Amino acid sequence: MSAARQVVVEADGGSRGNPGPAGYGAVVIDPATGEPLAETAEYIGVATNNVAEYRGLIAGLTAAKALFPDAGDALRVHVRMDSKLVVEQMSGRWKIKHPDMKPLAARAAAVLPPSSVTYEWIPRAQNKHADRLANEAMDAGRDGRQWEASASTAVLDAPARTPSTLPPVQGPPGDQVAGAAKARAALAAARGAADTLFPVPEPGVPDTAVPAAPVSAPAPGQPAGTASEKAGAPQQKAGVPQAGWGSAPDLGAPATLVLLRHGETALTPEKRFSGSGGTDPELSATGRGQAERAAGHFAALGTVQEIVSSPLRRCRETAAAVADRLGLDVRIDEGLRETDFGAWEGLTFGEVRERYADDLTAWLASPDTAPTGGGESFAEVAERVAAARDRLVARSAGRTVLLVTHVTPIKTLVRLALGAPPEALFRMELSAASISTVAHYADGNASVRLLNDTSHLR
Repeated sequence: MSAARQVVVEADGGSRGNPGPAGYGAVVIDPATGEPLAETAEYIGVATNNVAEYRGLIAGLTAAKALFPDAGDALRVHVRMDSKLVVEQMSGRWKIKHPDMKPLAARAAAVLPPSSVTYEWIPRAQNKHADRLANEAMDAGRDGRQWEASASTAVLDAPARTPSTLPPVQGPPGDQVAGAAKARAALAAARGAADTLFPVPEPGVPDTAVPAAPVSAPAPGQPAGTASEKAGAPQQKAGVPQAGWGSAPDLGAPATLVLLRHGETALTPEKRFSGSGGTDPELSATGRGQAERAAGHFAALGTVQEIVSSPLRRCRETAAAVADRLGLDVRIDEGLRETDFGAWEGLTFGEVRERYADDLTAWLASPDTAPTGGGESFAEVAERVAAARDRLVARSAGRTVLLVTHVTPIKTLVRLALGAPPEALFRMELSAASISTVAHYADGNASVRLLNDTSHLR
C-alpha cells in the first residue's frame, strides 16, 4: 500500500451582485511546507455566491486529484473554506435544501472517495489566496478574457503558512467524514433507487416558422406527427387527479431533462431535410459559436450533472463544447438521433414535393408513413425516443441531465410530456442551439418548463 499523500485545498467563490458576474478560485497547498502546488480560477458568468463557492470547491478537489492521479485512496485532502454553508453541508451537518445546491454538492462529493476528504471553516482573513483568485477571475470576465495562471498575483496576498498535518480522517459518529458520507447517501437516495437501467454526441434538421395557413406542408424537420399513443406517452389513470406542475410531497425531486438542439451546420439555414440517413456534417463557424455560448450559459448555471448526446457529429461537437466547460463526460444514446429521412435527405421541401409528391402527401397525412426509400416514420422515431426518455428518467430522479439532440426528438419529448396530439408539433418552433426543459416526476406526470429559449445566444 502506498503512503498517504496529504494536501490542503483552500477554495472560494464570489458574485458581484448575488446573483451577478461570478467567479471562483482554489489553491492546492502542501501542508508539509505551506507551499502552493496548483492554482485554478474561472469566471462563470452570472451566478450566486453559493454557486460560485461550490464551483470553487469542485475545482479545488479536481485540481488536487489531477496532481496525484495515481494516489487513489491514499490521497487525503483537507478543505478549508470561509463559506459556512458549503463546509456544513458537505460535512453533513446542514441539510441541502436549495435545488441549485444539490447537484453541485453531488459533483463535489463524487470527485474523491468519502474517506479522503475533511472540511474546516476558516475566517475570511485566512482565505485570502483563494479569494484573490476568485476576484482575478471576475476581473478577467469583466474585461472579456479568461483568467490566466501565469498572470496571477494571488499568492502575494496569501497569509503566511506554517507546516502542518491534516486532521485524522477517523472519528466518532458525527465527525466531518461520517457526516460527509451521510450527505452523499442522502443525495444518492434523492436520486432514487432505479439507478441501474441506463446503458450508456444534421446536415441540421431545418426549422421554419409554422405556416399561418392551415397546416398541410410543414418545412423539413417540422414533423407532421409522431407516434400513436402506444409510442410511450404517459397515460393518466382513470380517477387519479393530475398533479399539475408541482409534485406531491412524497414524489421526490423530478428528473429534469434539459434539451439542447445542436448548433447550425452549413445546411441548417438552407432548410433541407437533414436526418440520420444522409451525410453527417460538422458544425459551421456559426454553429461552433452557438455551442460555445450554450457552454457558457450552462457553466454559469452550474446545475447540469450529466450530458447525453445523439451519436451524430453535430450533436457530439455541441455536447463536447459544453462538456469541456463543465468538466463532464459525454454519453451517447442512439435513441436521440434524428429521423432517417430516406431519399429526401439533403433536399428542400419544394424539391421533395416536385420529385415525390404522392409519397410526401401520404407522409404528411399519417405519422405511420415513412419517407421515400426506407426512411423512418414519426411513429418509429417516437417509439425509440420514448424508450430513451424512460431509461434516462428511471435513473435520474433528482438530477439534471443535458440531452443534446435534434428537432424531431426534442419536439417528440415535449409533445409526449404534454400529452398533446401529433398536430401540436406544428405549433412548436426550435431554433438552432435552443434550450427546452421537461421535468419528469415519479408518478409519470411531466412538466414542460421551457421551450425554444435562445436568450443565451444574444
